[in-house]
Amino acid sequence: MNFEEERIISPELEDVQEERIENTLRPKTLEEYIGQNKVKENMKIYIEAAKKRGEPLDHVLLYGPPGLGKTTLANIISNEMNSNIKITSGPAIEKPGDLAAILTNLSAFDVLFIDEIHRLNKSVEEILYPALEDYTLDIIIGKGPSARSIRLDLPKFTLIGATTKAGSLATPLRDRFGIVHRLELYEPADLATIVKRSARILEIEIDEKSALEIARRSRGTPRIANRLLKRVRDYASVLGDGNIDLKITKLALNHLEIDEMGLDEIDRKLLETMIVKYQGKPVGIETLATTVGEEIDTIEDVYEPYLIQIGFIARTPRGRIPLPEAYSHMGFPFTEK
Repeated sequence: MNFEEERIISPELEDVQEERIENTLRPKTLEEYIGQNKVKENMKIYIEAAKKRGEPLDHVLLYGPPGLGKTTLANIISNEMNSNIKITSGPAIEKPGDLAAILTNLSAFDVLFIDEIHRLNKSVEEILYPALEDYTLDIIIGKGPSARSIRLDLPKFTLIGATTKAGSLATPLRDRFGIVHRLELYEPADLATIVKRSARILEIEIDEKSALEIARRSRGTPRIANRLLKRVRDYASVLGDGNIDLKITKLALNHLEIDEMGLDEIDRKLLETMIVKYQGKPVGIETLATTVGEEIDTIEDVYEPYLIQIGFIARTPRGRIPLPEAYSHMGFPFTEK
């Protein structure tokens, strides 16, 4: 198992058991959905309008860092539209026949959710275009000279695509989504509300200060907040009376080496490399990845969004640079370069 899989503040799902627990914590309606207010308000309008017209919702593209609730929102949209949802992912649809099987099994107004849609095979993607635009499917039957094309009519459905890399989507595919929303990292106040809601569902006693402490160290990501809540619960049950207070919360999170800003060992290693090894000068992403022993994609998708949001690093045309707040947090004096 590599470090990324073991990393407690990785925004990716760790295993099937975590996915099961996460499913029990997921809100079922827009009313229950916490945060992402702009997205939520817009979706309410679009869903209500589609219902009034008696039409399926326009195709929806959700993008942003992992762990922010794209799958949750897809399930909520399906619930609010009183539709069934079929869930799959880009890598799981290997050939056009796989997609054809999924599409022909949909009923009218169903929702098809494709996670990691940027990883769809090119040949699969091309089958999707007429399906999204005209609700038709072109299938080639037979091989060689006797091959012929037939066109099947599909029921009117809604595709919801989710991606962490909107820039990797082909333009023709991106243009076929009528509704496009970016999910932002959460504010601590919203995350604290999510922590308290999850605690109620899991029957955990937690006070306001502890919920906010977990929220502050959760990197703006609900999935991480829920994971930390479960780890703090373990400490509370073994070292305390089972109830979570601020003392046990800080003890648990410090043991997990997650600091007050939600940074872990790798984050601190990244910052220290930029400040000490490269003396705060711009450093290219390839050089940085090689120096700290991480994949370029992992740095760009997992570490950077949060470090940029909290003002610790900046992307410049010449490379990444650490900002004064990073120096202060890491205990180094800042000097103008």
